[in-house]
Amino acid sequence: MSGQLESVRRIVDEETDADDILRAVVTAVASARGNSWAGIAFLEDGALRLGPTAGEPDADRRERVPITYENGAVGELWVDGTVEHDELEQIAALLGPYVLIGWDTGGEAWEP
Repeated sequence: MSGQLESVRRIVDEETDADDILRAVVTAVASARGNSWAGIAFLEDGALRLGPTAGEPDADRRERVPITYENGAVGELWVDGTVEHDELEQIAALLGPYVLIGWDTGGEAWEP
């Protein structure tokens, strides 16, 4: 497991607030060797809306990976850098439960 993926797993395991998790993850991914920027785009009303970001963008090197939750698209992980696609997919899979903008819980408390 790469250091970047290990950092993301640690963040997800240690943090409790979804916003804190997402901000910490983009910071960790953007600061990983070979990367310059990371962001999470939320799927809202059929459109992607950029949320937390970190680093300096370099759109020419951007890789985009879908983030899903229960087989439905909820957003995308965007990274400018040299991280392997398989690793980005694993990171995106960890983020699914925390990228649930617009999901209605019917008034019930929700925990990932």
